[in-house]
Amino acid sequence: AAFWELNRGFELGLGAGTGGDDKLSTYEAKLTDDYRERYLSWVERCATDDPGCVVVAEAVSDGEHSGKSEDATLVGYAFALPEEMTFIWDAAVLNELFLDADYRGSVAADELMDAVLAHARSQDLPLDRIVLDVDEANGRARAFYERYGFDHW
Repeated sequence: AAFWELNRGFELGLGAGTGGDDKLSTYEAKLTDDYRERYLSWVERCATDDPGCVVVAEAVSDGEHSGKSEDATLVGYAFALPEEMTFIWDAAVLNELFLDADYRGSVAADELMDAVLAHARSQDLPLDRIVLDVDEANGRARAFYERYGFDHW
């Protein structure tokens, strides 16, 4: 349930603040129970086929970022497409990265990005590159990705 809520935040974030007036309502409309079940099933298959392609960030009750803990709350995730899909772009694909707003700009963001990039780099890639898609109007996200060497192409 917590992973789905983060993905829901990711999807609604795609629809908010940029694009036409109908963009947010389009993203809201797709977030049905059927979509949730299909999406979570797909993520599970991807993670089974390519362990490590889905990375999560957790925080303990005092708000500090931590590793796995029984008291931890899921605060973010990153999802690189499995290696078998690298031929889509002839590259590793950072498909999704989302952090709860309270953790953006924190060490959790960097640890999440470092972990998903390490996994992507471990894949047997047709070309030595990692691609992602970010809305041009999302300056904060673009600045974050630029720190990691991503540029517009």
